[in-house]
Amino acid sequence: MRTPRRSTHGRTRANLPKARCVHWSTEGLAVDAHFSQTGVGDEFLASTDVVDWYHADVLALAWFLGGGTKDPVEIARRCFRWVRDEIEQSVDFGRSEVTCTASDVLAARTGFCYAKSHLLAALLRANKIPAGFCYQRLSIDGAGPPFSLHGLNAVWLPEFGWYRVDPRGNRPPRGHEPAVDAQFAPPTEQLAFPIQFPGERALPDILAEPLPVIVDVLRRHATVADVAANLPDHCPAGEPDHPPRRTVPARG
Repeated sequence: MRTPRRSTHGRTRANLPKARCVHWSTEGLAVDAHFSQTGVGDEFLASTDVVDWYHADVLALAWFLGGGTKDPVEIARRCFRWVRDEIEQSVDFGRSEVTCTASDVLAARTGFCYAKSHLLAALLRANKIPAGFCYQRLSIDGAGPPFSLHGLNAVWLPEFGWYRVDPRGNRPPRGHEPAVDAQFAPPTEQLAFPIQFPGERALPDILAEPLPVIVDVLRRHATVADVAANLPDHCPAGEPDHPPRRTVPARG
């Protein structure tokens, strides 16, 4: 989760669950579209405690966004753009409240990347479009360690298979920082952040539920500043755990 802040970085490690999932082979411009429909289980449509698409407000928005078309690509595009553009990224907009569940994100109109992915999954699932969760391990300041997890989504589109999207929210260039420009243009991926530095990686699973460590961080901390100071990381086996350092991240 690349997010500008001014605080010492504390982290908890994510032990990735052995959840039911599918894989993509590479992080390229397009996701391999070789998965069969039989590989998509009902868990990718479920309403849960976090992805609570049965909530009346979430359901009403989902129906609104899905109105007038039965094309899953068009519905997914509408849902993606709405979450990307209408939900304020917590740090970019200087918000203080922390949200986690899809309904909370919708009510407050704000969230970290993780929370925004929860709402997008809910809107897609309410429209009977399978959706899951993906994570990248990224440099917090765009210059190497320390690292944290960044949350995004994968959506199952019958024409293309699993397709990753990042509803984190776009922004123009600022200072020496490049623009963030995530788009929905299947089968070509255009995510918010590329993998650039040693230690960065795309975690190779599409999960039906958010990582527990993500939910824990969002529920345990009361303010955006607290979450930003405790962003979770997944440190692969064999790699050193980097100590926190005081920094102003360049890529948020």
